[in-house]
Amino acid sequence: MTARFTEALAGAARPLIMEVKRQDADGRELMGARGVAETVERFEAAGAPCLSVVTGRWFGGTEDLLREVASCTGLPLLRKDFITSRRQLERTRELGASAVLLTAKVLPGQVLTRLTDHALELGLTPFVEVADEADVAAVERGPESVVAVNNKDITTRERLPGDPGRGAALLPAVRRCGTRYPVSASGIAAPDTAAGLLAAGFTGLLIGTGLLRAASVDDWCAAFDAARGTPAGPPGREPPTRR
Repeated sequence: MTARFTEALAGAARPLIMEVKRQDADGRELMGARGVAETVERFEAAGAPCLSVVTGRWFGGTEDLLREVASCTGLPLLRKDFITSRRQLERTRELGASAVLLTAKVLPGQVLTRLTDHALELGLTPFVEVADEADVAAVERGPESVVAVNNKDITTRERLPGDPGRGAALLPAVRRCGTRYPVSASGIAAPDTAAGLLAAGFTGLLIGTGLLRAASVDDWCAAFDAARGTPAGPPGREPPTRR
């Protein structure tokens, strides 16, 4: 089970971790009348290899949101929240996730290592979020983890615009920690920005608000394909098995 999330990401024609969250950092509704099931359906149709589900209260999230997403898709799921205990990891697996966010900026190094180890014991992929070289230096099990550069600043509760250039600048350090799955996360709105980050060497991208606010997910993805120079249209694959 541990490799399910990373295998899906690495094998994707569109390596976009599409995010389900109820609100932005300022409390503005993101899904509106579409609801959870329709949002998930749109992301599946656009070829998302896996989904991120925000259960953190900053963004109006709850455990029930993760449970609901898990009930309507067979895609691997990342739980995004401030995870600080072994019990939260165990609960994450019970709710149906395949990966879990661990934020290096808020976890002392030894705690990050212990939670990473326990996540792997439970069959969860550690999705370790970093923002600078000190965070990267705290990553002990890079080869077994996704290491994601957060382009936004959690000290401002992610209310300020993101800086995708942060990820490009930090990518060499991220690669030195041994991860095979460097990800650029948050603050990515334009399809050409997303394409440029993949060209710079990221394995995948996590995109939430940019896709949730897009008038059409299909049009956004078509523009992304065009910017990458890849054929337009959703990647062909078997539909995921429903839970």
